[in-house]
Amino acid sequence: MQQSSQPLSFFADLKPRRPVCLGLAAVVIAAWTAVPGAATAKAARAGMAGRYDGNWNVLIVTQAGGCDQAYSFPVQIVGGRVQSNVATATITGSVGRGGGVAVRLSSGASYATGSGRLSLSSGGGRWSGKGSSGVCSGRWEATRT
Repeated sequence: MQQSSQPLSFFADLKPRRPVCLGLAAVVIAAWTAVPGAATAKAARAGMAGRYDGNWNVLIVTQAGGCDQAYSFPVQIVGGRVQSNVATATITGSVGRGGGVAVRLSSGASYATGSGRLSLSSGGGRWSGKGSSGVCSGRWEATRT
């Protein structure tokens, strides 16, 4: 697969990075865990979601729309919460105890949401969003680094 040398028009201010063996997908969309009781839910989330904590690389692949073909970036999961050091975008999301992930990425008026599932070393799912080139969608893949 070729990767465009231009950033996704969808993520115009982000710089493309070389994918690492079909890297981590956009890490990531929030999965809600339903555990009875607030204290029990918090303890279960910390113990189970923490299994996915660490550094990941996400590869976003466009399958529909005018966005660039592929884009990758690093993310970190801490306490089941998805974070990124990408200064020009805001990435929020979480990983549930079973590996279900939900994320939202926004940069200016552009945004994308994604969902899927992580295992202890990789994951994947679907994403969709809207940016300066219009509506785009595709798949994401994630790899623990």
